Amino acid sequence: MHKKIMVQGTGSSVGKSLITAGLCRIFYKDGYTVAPYKSQNMALNSFVDIDGLEMGRAQVVQAEMGGTLPRAYMNPILMKPNSDNNSQIIFMGVAHKNMDAMEYFSNTKKLREVALEGYSKIEENYDIGVLEGGGSPAEINLRSVDVVNMGMAELIDAPVILVADIEKGGVFAQIYGTIMLLDEEDRARIKGVVINKFRGDVELLTPGIEMIEKRLADEGYPIPVVGVVPHIEVKIEEEDVLAKKLTSKKTRDEITISVIRTPKMSNYTDFDVFEFYEGVALNYVDSVEDLGDEDMIIIPGSKNTIGDLLFMKERGIAEKIAEEAGRGKLIFGICGGLQILGRRIEDPMCVESVHGGEGALGLLDIVTAMGEIKSTYQVEKAITECEGILEGLSGVKVRGYEIHQGQSSGRNRAFLSGEENVSYYRDNVMATYLHGIFDNGEFTRHILNYLRRGKGVAERSEMVDYEARKAEEFDKWENHLREHLDMERIYEILK
Repeated sequence: MHKKIMVQGTGSSVGKSLITAGLCRIFYKDGYTVAPYKSQNMALNSFVDIDGLEMGRAQVVQAEMGGTLPRAYMNPILMKPNSDNNSQIIFMGVAHKNMDAMEYFSNTKKLREVALEGYSKIEENYDIGVLEGGGSPAEINLRSVDVVNMGMAELIDAPVILVADIEKGGVFAQIYGTIMLLDEEDRARIKGVVINKFRGDVELLTPGIEMIEKRLADEGYPIPVVGVVPHIEVKIEEEDVLAKKLTSKKTRDEITISVIRTPKMSNYTDFDVFEFYEGVALNYVDSVEDLGDEDMIIIPGSKNTIGDLLFMKERGIAEKIAEEAGRGKLIFGICGGLQILGRRIEDPMCVESVHGGEGALGLLDIVTAMGEIKSTYQVEKAITECEGILEGLSGVKVRGYEIHQGQSSGRNRAFLSGEENVSYYRDNVMATYLHGIFDNGEFTRHILNYLRRGKGVAERSEMVDYEARKAEEFDKWENHLREHLDMERIYEILK
C-alpha cells in the first residue's frame, strides 16, 4: 500500500530540499521503493531524464538519494524564468509556452490536473512518496491557486512536516506564525515540526520546544517537534545555495577558475564537481575587475542567452574575455556559453528574449539560430582525434545531457563524436552543448593538468569519481538525519 509524507517550510531556503532528500535516503536504505515529488518548481537548473524529458535538478538529487532513476513526473510543472515577469512553463517534461504570473495562475485547473497526473505515477510505482513544498504554505493571498503546498497536500490527502530554520532567527515565531495563518483544515494536516540548521547546545533550546508544543496543544493543535537538526557541511547539490556561492569571497589556489555570473545563468551545478578537486578554486564573477588573474574562464548556460550577452557587453566582460583569449587563456563555454562564444545569435521569433538577434564574441566561427523546438537528450560521446588541449584523450567517453532552444552551425572542429555537432574548438577556445561534461573524471583531470603545465605546476593523478563522492555525502547526510530526527514518529506520520 502506497504511503506519503510532505515536507513544507516556514519560508524559502529553510532546508526543505535536503530534508526531503534525506528522508528519501532513509526510506530507501530501510528497504522501501521511494520517489521524491515536487508538483511545481521554479528553477534555472534542470536535467533531462532517460525519456528526454526536462525536470528540476532538486528532484534529480532526491531521486538519486532514494535509489531510483530521476523521472520528469517527479516534477511535473517546471517554471524557468527568462525575464523578470515571464517564465517558460514545462508540463511533464515538455516545454508548453511562456507565461507571466497572471496567465499562469489563471490556469489553476490545468495545473492541478498536471500535478495529479505526475503524482499518480508515484502512487502506482513506489511504496513511499516524499513530497516537497515551495516557499511557505502561509502565503494566504495565493491559497486559492496553490498547487505546491497545502493545495497539493489537499489534492492527495498528504500529512505534512513543517521545517523551520533557526539560523535565520525567530524560529518559534516562524513555527507559530505559519501554523496560525493557515486555514483550519490546512492546519490539521501538520503532524510534526523539524527545527533545522541548529548551532550550539540543544539543551538551551529544550524549554522553547516544550513551550511551543504546549502553546499549540492548548489551542487545540498537538503538533510535536520531531527533530532538531544541527548544522552540518555536506556537499550535496541544493537550489538555494547559489546565492552563498556568488557572494562568497573570491579565492585563489593552485588552479583558479572564473565562472561568469550572468542574470539568467542556468545549470551552475555543472561546476559543483570542482569542490571535490584539491588545489582548485572556483569563483563566480560579474564584474570586469574580478577577471584577469584566473587560469580558465567558463561561460555557463543561460535561459536568456542574448540578454546575458548584452549584460556581458555592458559590463565590459565580453571585451575582457576576448582579451584574455588573445593572451592564450583557456575559455570554455557550455550551452548558452557556446552560443555567446560564436559570431552571432539570431532569435527572430523572440523565443528567449525580446531581442531579435545580437552579435556575439566571435571567438568561435559559429552562428546560432533560436527555434521553438527544444533539444533535450541524454547523450554519451567520445572525444575525437584532437591536437592541443585535448591531445591524448582520443576515444575517451563522456556523458551528459543537452537542453537548448538554439541550433548552432559553423566551421570550427568538433571535439566530441556524432553526426550532430554539439562541440567546437579553436586553439584555446572550447565549447559544448553537453551539460555535466566536467562530471567526467578523466576529461576534467586532463583539463586541470593542462592548466597546471601552463603554470609550471606539478600534474596530479587524482581523478574524481563523482558518483562515488556524491554517495559518500548522501550517506553522511542520511546518518546525520537518523541521529537527529525521531524516525519512529515520522514513520507513524506516513499516510
